[in-house]
Amino acid sequence: MERLEILKTYKMYIGGKFPRTESGRFYAPEVNGKAIGNICLSSRKDFRNAMVAARAAQSPWSERTAYNRSQILYRIAEMLETRRAQFVEEMILQGGTKKAANKEVDISVDRLIHYAGWCDKYQQIFSSVNPVASSHFNFSVLEAMGVVFLFAEEQSSLLGLVSMIAPIVVGGNTVIALASESKPLCAVTFAEVLNSSDLPGGVVNILTGNRKELMRHVAMHMDLNAIAYCGSEAKEVKQIQEESTSNLKRIRLYDKKWSAAVSQDPYLIRDFSEVKTTWHPIEHIGASGSGY
Repeated sequence: MERLEILKTYKMYIGGKFPRTESGRFYAPEVNGKAIGNICLSSRKDFRNAMVAARAAQSPWSERTAYNRSQILYRIAEMLETRRAQFVEEMILQGGTKKAANKEVDISVDRLIHYAGWCDKYQQIFSSVNPVASSHFNFSVLEAMGVVFLFAEEQSSLLGLVSMIAPIVVGGNTVIALASESKPLCAVTFAEVLNSSDLPGGVVNILTGNRKELMRHVAMHMDLNAIAYCGSEAKEVKQIQEESTSNLKRIRLYDKKWSAAVSQDPYLIRDFSEVKTTWHPIEHIGASGSGY
C-alpha cells in the first residue's frame, strides 16, 4: 500500500518555545509544483508575543559577560554543524543543489564562530578615550540598543538569517526575525538548533509568514528599537522609513552578497549599538600621597 505523505509542520519560535500561530493559519510553499511543508502564517498577535519575550530577555542578555556570549555563539555553531545533513536536505527541498547547500552550511557555521570571536573584541575597536579640556577622563563605549526586528533575506534560507542574527545578539540586543517566505524551512530548523544550545529563551525569536502583512505593525510598534531590512524592494523600504518615525526607530538596510567575506565585518555589530559617554574626574595626588 502506498503511504500518504505527511508534510512537516514548521512552527514559530517565541520565548524559547515552539507555538503554532494564534490565528491557526498556515501556508504551504511549493517547489516545482510540490508542497514542501506546512508553515505558520504569523499574525500581529504572534509578533506582539515575540516582542514581549524579546523585551523580557534583553536586559539579562546584555548583562552577560562578553566571554559568555562568545561561548554561546560557539555552541550554536557546534549544534548547527552536527545537524548539517538536515539543513542540506531542506535546502535541496527548497530548490537548491547539494553543492550549494553544503557551501551555505559551511559559511553559516564559520560565520557564527567568526562573531563568537568578536564578542570580547568589538568594544576595544569602537570604544575610545576622548580628549577633553578639563580634569576628567572621558570614555565612549557601545551599549545595546534593545530589541531589533529583522526582515531576513528572502533569497537565502540560512546564511542571510545567521549573518544578521549573530552581530545583533553579539552586541547584547535581542532579535525577532521574519524568515524568508519562499524558503522558510532552514529558519525554523535553525530555531531548533538555538533551542538545543545555551541561548536563553527570548534572545532570538523567529516568525514565519508574509512580510507585507506584518510590515506596518512592525514599523509602528512603539517598543521596538530598530529594524534591519534585507532586500531591495523600494516600496517596502519607503514604508518602513515613513512609518518608523513614530518612535524614531533606527533603520538599517542591507542588500549584500552574504557569502562574501565583507558581509561579516564588525560594523554590523556597531549598527545596532548606542554610544554611552562617561565623564570621570581625575583625582589629583598631593605630595603627601593623599588626594585633593
